Amino acid sequence: MADLTTPKLIPANKRLRPEPPGAACPVKPGSPVIPVNPALTGLHSLFADSAPLPLGVAYSGGADSTALLLAAAECWPGQVQALHVHHGLQAAADEFARVCESVCDNAGIALHIVLIDARHAAGESPEDAARRARYAALAAAATAQGLTGVLLGQHADDQVETMLLALSRGAGLPGLSAMPLKIERSGVVFCRPLLQTPSAALREWLVQQRIPFVDDPTNTDERYTRNRIRARLLPVLEQAFPQFRTTFARSARHAAQAQAVLQEVAQQDLAAVGNPPAIKALQTLSPPRQANVLRHWLLLQDATPSAAQLDQLLMQIAACTTRGHQLHLKVAAGHVTRLGSCLHYTAAAARAC
Repeated sequence: MADLTTPKLIPANKRLRPEPPGAACPVKPGSPVIPVNPALTGLHSLFADSAPLPLGVAYSGGADSTALLLAAAECWPGQVQALHVHHGLQAAADEFARVCESVCDNAGIALHIVLIDARHAAGESPEDAARRARYAALAAAATAQGLTGVLLGQHADDQVETMLLALSRGAGLPGLSAMPLKIERSGVVFCRPLLQTPSAALREWLVQQRIPFVDDPTNTDERYTRNRIRARLLPVLEQAFPQFRTTFARSARHAAQAQAVLQEVAQQDLAAVGNPPAIKALQTLSPPRQANVLRHWLLLQDATPSAAQLDQLLMQIAACTTRGHQLHLKVAAGHVTRLGSCLHYTAAAARAC
């Protein structure tokens, strides 16, 4: 937790040269007096031409979202609102909200606090449950306030951690693409302008400006893999490869571009083999293209196959050389079967409560 006795925040628009608001971020790199909020660079890069105003900022009270909120309010005065999700998962949550209220009051930014129940069900990942609840709450709040989009504070270190997690799990291109600049959830566009901004730069600027922020105590709990990566691995990477944030980000962009091409090919191949896919048509494709189109088809059924399941499915498809050859394979929570000349996917029946 940052020192909450820090003097009150000086409103951001008092520190920068005043410029008229506009659809594009009016603050260009180099134009404000020093020191400059590092988050401004990411905003200017993402919204060089125009921004989807009015905007919300997912504001946790942490360093990254604090710097992002103040930079956005600097770019578009009066058109930025703060959205704080109160998870209720830890005793410090009320204090987080209090710091958010203090910062927003001093900066003249509207703050909306959304209470959610982020508890996870039995067998469910606590992190995944909290993430889904958070996105749903942010989307609902943005819609209620008439906001066009929401800015997220994930930064370069978060992007590296995501890539390393994906590598540790043997992920393919979708995982190695890490976090995209923009996503859509429940009809709301979420943007991540800080993916090339180091966490240390954001924190250093806030400390220099004597702006309060909070440190979530769960971020140091090394029972979570992401926290172990942050505490143990990133410092070693910093020593061995000082530019690793930049190079990892470039690799993520390359992976995302390659995945986009594979997605286009999968869509074209699915149109050719049919939906549901005809087995004989699938057999005319190379095994990699079969895997690509089958993964795409299964995802359309809300089924994510494991690598082993997909390999087994390819083997069974190759063995379907006679009309009577049957196919029945568990994939994700359901089964892929052969019905006539085509594959069919049947999801598992929902269990009664």
